Amino acid sequence: MVVLPFRPTPFFANKNKAFWNLQLAGWGGAFLLRASAAIANSQPLDLLAVILVTTITGFSITLVLSVIYRQLFGRQPFVTWSMTMLVLVLAVIVHASIDAWVQGIYYAGISETTFAQRFIGLSYIPATLLVGWSALYYAINFFLTVEEQADRLERLEAQATSAQLAMLRYQLNPHFLFNTLNSISTLVLLKQTEPANAMLTRLSAFLRHTLVTEPGSEVTLEQEVETLQLYLGIERMRFEERLRTHFEISDEALQAKLPSMLLQPLVENAIKYAVSPQEEGARISLTAKVSNGRLQIVVEDTGPGIFRTTGSATSQGDLLTYAAAQSSSTGVGLANIRSRLAQAYGDSHRFETRTGQGGGFTVLIEIPYEAEIKEEVDSAPELAAGTASRALRPSDTTPEPGPASKLGTGRAIGSNA
Repeated sequence: MVVLPFRPTPFFANKNKAFWNLQLAGWGGAFLLRASAAIANSQPLDLLAVILVTTITGFSITLVLSVIYRQLFGRQPFVTWSMTMLVLVLAVIVHASIDAWVQGIYYAGISETTFAQRFIGLSYIPATLLVGWSALYYAINFFLTVEEQADRLERLEAQATSAQLAMLRYQLNPHFLFNTLNSISTLVLLKQTEPANAMLTRLSAFLRHTLVTEPGSEVTLEQEVETLQLYLGIERMRFEERLRTHFEISDEALQAKLPSMLLQPLVENAIKYAVSPQEEGARISLTAKVSNGRLQIVVEDTGPGIFRTTGSATSQGDLLTYAAAQSSSTGVGLANIRSRLAQAYGDSHRFETRTGQGGGFTVLIEIPYEAEIKEEVDSAPELAAGTASRALRPSDTTPEPGPASKLGTGRAIGSNA
């Protein structure tokens, strides 16, 4: 049995329809209430005609009031409330006058009350109904206005966050190109044309891969690692055996969603401060797992660490200052990641850096775990299988331009230390 999806529509999604529904329901209820009271008190049935006329009168007057109130709503408070009181008093007078006239016709020859007596006696019900209707009208419109402003503010905040994320993401491409083009320039100056050409080829593959994702978008960790391997392929052209990598990622973590290009600045930082300064190079490790509904990512290296680099103990904030002070760096790496995580997750993320007395540097990222929902593609199982088995060999010191091996199942992947 096919069940059609049911999506409830907000009552005030169509304001015009909601107004008429409330108008008919309200005055219909008022008629039924007064009619029930008349029948319960053994009044003649023809009195229902009088009640119907007075109800139609109130219905018609409130239609006029709605047009007037719509013009008054949103003006200066003094103008709105003073004009509302004046219009409301006139409406009550008109409603009570019509009721008194109808009652005079109905009770002609039975009751000898004057028009003024009937007017005063019948003013209570019209005043109660019209005052209540006016208060409800303003209350509903005020509520809708506040809700619209809240929705508008939420949209503006979402747009601001999206723009901020896009701006932070756009910083990464110049930052990466700055360092990569410097390396290519060095190879050209050394007349090493073949490595320079190979690096340009890998650079074009990396940029083609990264430009597919929109700034501020989310990708799976598996896709992020694929992008990272394209970057490592470029860096291995420079460092060869000095750059060693080790990836250990659980199957569950591979499907986790995270901001695109989040890990590349961390690895670039490790290469700059761990691999480059040491003749023997360094090992960069990336581990990822899911624990208690949180994705935990750790990037660490076996470099000299901040203590050995600066000669004194430093705090997490000192690292950012130190990195920004390097003449060959644009200084947007760690600070960029910190800002992107704050924009994307607020207080629900964790970003820590630490270094040991014996060297090495570690970055810990912890964000809420959200897995990608995969759609089944029955018409192209081969394509889906090929995409799932797409792989990268972090262990290779001189990888081919394309991905080559499958990411593992929670075991150590690509260890070439």
